[in-house]
Amino acid sequence: MIAHLTGTVTAVRPTSAVLDVGGLGLEVQCTARALSGLRPGQSGHVETSLQVRQEVFTLFGFVDPVEREAFEMLLGVNSVGPKLALAILSLLEPAALVAAIRAEDVHALTKVPGVGKKSAERILVELKDKIVRLGVEPAPGAPTPATPERPLWREQVSSGLQGLGWPAKDAEAACDAVEPMVVEDPAIGVAVLMRAALRSLAK
Repeated sequence: MIAHLTGTVTAVRPTSAVLDVGGLGLEVQCTARALSGLRPGQSGHVETSLQVRQEVFTLFGFVDPVEREAFEMLLGVNSVGPKLALAILSLLEPAALVAAIRAEDVHALTKVPGVGKKSAERILVELKDKIVRLGVEPAPGAPTPATPERPLWREQVSSGLQGLGWPAKDAEAACDAVEPMVVEDPAIGVAVLMRAALRSLAK
């Protein structure tokens, strides 16, 4: 198992990053929290989980071991695959996920594209007695979460959100919501915008 990676970040994309580790470029599908801490050209570190599906090897990256544990716990739920588990953790950080499960908050989980009522109920039932292993306290309150000359950041954020399951209309609305951040800081990273867009969709 590849437990973690540390190397130079060579690319940050809407839902993944590439780390150069000893001359080998490894692409890692990451949660929004993990992406927000990575900067191209700088050293980066992610906790990882290697998943093999239909002979395809995919690395998933997380900000810390707790987030990775939550991901692997979600994979233990029937019908929850890696992509859906990543989407859940991009919208609900571990503490928010714990809060939703303890409160049996179906609505919080169904905000994630691809999680219907039955899937949400299954997650609540199957993880109710397992979340104690995460060792985190539940978060208080509700969980947070190219047309002519389209800016590159907008194309990347929109495509990233659609890749996680949101409709194009919602993805564009989220881009509108974070656009003031770009106006304030033109050098802001796509990963930061992606995280803010996800939070806007959770409202």
